Amino acid sequence: MDIRGLGYVTLLSSNLAQWRHYASQVLGMMVSDDDELLYLKMDERHYRVLVQNSAENGFGACGWEVAGKAALEQAVSELQQADVQVTRGTAAEAELRKVQELVHFSDPDGNRHEIFWGPLQDFARFVSPVGVKGFVTNDLGMGHVVLPAPAFERCRDFYEQVMGFGLSDLMKVRFTPDPAEPQKRIHFLHCNNGRHHSLAIFECPMPHGCVHMMVEVNALDEVGRALDRVHANGVKLSATLGQHTNDQMISFYIKTPSGFDLEYGCDGLVVDWDRHTPFESTVVSHWGHDFSVGRQ
Repeated sequence: MDIRGLGYVTLLSSNLAQWRHYASQVLGMMVSDDDELLYLKMDERHYRVLVQNSAENGFGACGWEVAGKAALEQAVSELQQADVQVTRGTAAEAELRKVQELVHFSDPDGNRHEIFWGPLQDFARFVSPVGVKGFVTNDLGMGHVVLPAPAFERCRDFYEQVMGFGLSDLMKVRFTPDPAEPQKRIHFLHCNNGRHHSLAIFECPMPHGCVHMMVEVNALDEVGRALDRVHANGVKLSATLGQHTNDQMISFYIKTPSGFDLEYGCDGLVVDWDRHTPFESTVVSHWGHDFSVGRQ
């Protein structure tokens, strides 16, 4: 399966007004309303994040981009050969996603995915309402997501053997210093672009259907200014500023209105996969990233 990148994500929110303010005044994205949803624009595409009105808050789906109709049909064939139930999106769903066609399905733990081709592009310039110069997208996709995978081996096999993701690297983590706490695995996975990981799976259930999603800006100054906006708007910090060991991202984490976390960073690693060797990190970050602030 030739997945080119994470094209979009969909989110669920019981308070669209809260998401509108958060996206525009904290994250620096452009926001357009369309009835019971918000389109969040990060680049020349019409949107990268779709927030839908819902009675519940949480993560909706990952939208994975393929090259065209033939690639979509090949993906459907490979999913069906692996006994995955695939549903073709309706014309109304394609119109809502602003794509030519899509299909949707779930992984072994119920995380929803969509595969699509042919995004509608309005080519309108991205002009941030708070002056963000730009997000790192294009050939690298819109960022990454980390999804809960309690059925870890089944999910890992599904993503690697069925969806064609490659292993970037792995970690084992504990939430406390207690050595008796079981370690939980995180595997970082890449698709057919240079972003270190477009997807990661975490061996733990999460109440809102996502561990975190990441968006990347193009300079450290943008990260610092965003952190100022986080404090000015009273947004809850989930982890302090730090630099990861695996993808080298300099970032902080904040809580989203949908209940899961968002990583906001810069300087993420772009990898030549022909020269890369996966490794296991024994520490999450070179410095910073104090996650205890999120539990206070």
